[in-house]
Amino acid sequence: MLQLSIKQEKIEKAKKLAGQIVNSFDWLFNGYSSETIERTIVRLMGIDGATSDGTPFPNVIVEDLKSKKVLERGVAYWVANAMCALNLTAQEVADKVAIGELDLSSVKPQADEKVLEVINTQTATMLKHIKSQNNFREEKFATYGPRRKPALYVIVATGNIYEDVLQAQAAAREGADIIAVIRSTAQSLLDYVPYGATTEGFGGTFATQENFRIMRKGLDEVGDEIKRYIGLTNYASGLCMPEIAAMGAIERLDVMLNDAMYGILFRDINPRRTLLDQYFSRMINAYAGIEIQTGEDNYLTTSDAIEKAYTVTASQLINEQFAEYSGIKEEKMGLGHAYEINPEIENSFSYELAHALLTKTIFPTAPVKYMPPTKFASGNVFKTHLMDAMFNFVGQLTGQGVQLLGMMTEAIHTPHIADRALAIENANYIFTAVKDLGQELTLDPDGFINKRANLVLDEAIDFLQKVVDTGLFEAMARGDFADIKRPEDKGKGAQGVFKRSDNYLNPFLEQMKQELGLNR
Repeated sequence: MLQLSIKQEKIEKAKKLAGQIVNSFDWLFNGYSSETIERTIVRLMGIDGATSDGTPFPNVIVEDLKSKKVLERGVAYWVANAMCALNLTAQEVADKVAIGELDLSSVKPQADEKVLEVINTQTATMLKHIKSQNNFREEKFATYGPRRKPALYVIVATGNIYEDVLQAQAAAREGADIIAVIRSTAQSLLDYVPYGATTEGFGGTFATQENFRIMRKGLDEVGDEIKRYIGLTNYASGLCMPEIAAMGAIERLDVMLNDAMYGILFRDINPRRTLLDQYFSRMINAYAGIEIQTGEDNYLTTSDAIEKAYTVTASQLINEQFAEYSGIKEEKMGLGHAYEINPEIENSFSYELAHALLTKTIFPTAPVKYMPPTKFASGNVFKTHLMDAMFNFVGQLTGQGVQLLGMMTEAIHTPHIADRALAIENANYIFTAVKDLGQELTLDPDGFINKRANLVLDEAIDFLQKVVDTGLFEAMARGDFADIKRPEDKGKGAQGVFKRSDNYLNPFLEQMKQELGLNR
């Protein structure tokens, strides 16, 4: 691969600053919980289903405990206590709460050791299942071979899960390695996860556990047919971030869009809520062997890609440290960036090459996610297709981990199967044509690309130092990230954050921390 002339001390300084930012949130992660974290625990205890009006059982249980002012102890205790006292399964407890036959807060407290025995059994059962899903994935890679680099990543977004499966299978047969099922518009703002299979969605398909199961089955079928393991992606973000991570772990998703700050900046979700939820969701992903992907490409849709390139690098560094805090290893961190510089600017390709190479230099073992040009795509499909080819060239030349393929009709409509096939053909041609070119080229240490990469890193270090000095929440409130102001006490879901009591219990968090070797 091409090599930048960047001093390792600079990279180490940047990572140290980002680590200081993240470690300053010990008080939040160790002292607070959120309603969606509690709903996640309900799901991990094996509870599923919804009422006749569509309200998911996890919401019913958490809302009931909240109304009784006992949620601060954690939902795990109350469900397990009822299971123990009434000799019920977790699902039977949920069924009775949902129809109003059971008030968890009024069940006679059982001996602590009996309640803990029930909790430990539920925890061990689910974590064993999640491990088995990870083992299955690894066995498939051992059988069919590892995922190629860059992996070809394409999107399906019909709104109908059954149509999504057909399009996903067609893309896999054309050569796609990873299928991303785009989530229905604004689902990230729903404070519940819809139940069951869905056949309608605007701009995408609802993320539900049944939809995950249906798509996973479809991709396994086509994977066995073409002798390749096909990865599945969805979105563990928004107001239900850890719940969706748990559903993905249960149903064997392989990749999750899971950014530490995206919900704050681009969906106006409360900062405390988002950071809490990403902490637990990423721990679930780490335990399940799921690769996360971050959303730094979004910075470049609201800010200039040259002037604010340093914010992408700074966010990547912060995202890396938050992920590491939750136990995710670098080889599972799909840190994001994008090919979004105005193509009319002189040397735009060299700018893009410098930025892409900087990301791979800072995070050499991460399966970096590289996003295609969309901001400047137009109705001129031939120019857009050419821009996608230049993007693919940079991806191969710099050894990106995941190449999210651009579509020539990006600015016109949701891609047809033929559009996707052309995108895969474009990438395969470029990847083959320049496969080993990076090994033959060297960069002038005093040339444009090296100077640009060093400048961006220097600016990122200065930016991170300012964030260390003032605090991340204050920096967000000022609008330092993506030119968007997000105060700590505002935003959607703020009321869903609560301080834990001294006897609070989250058995899944504690067991995963132990097995992942986290001592915080």
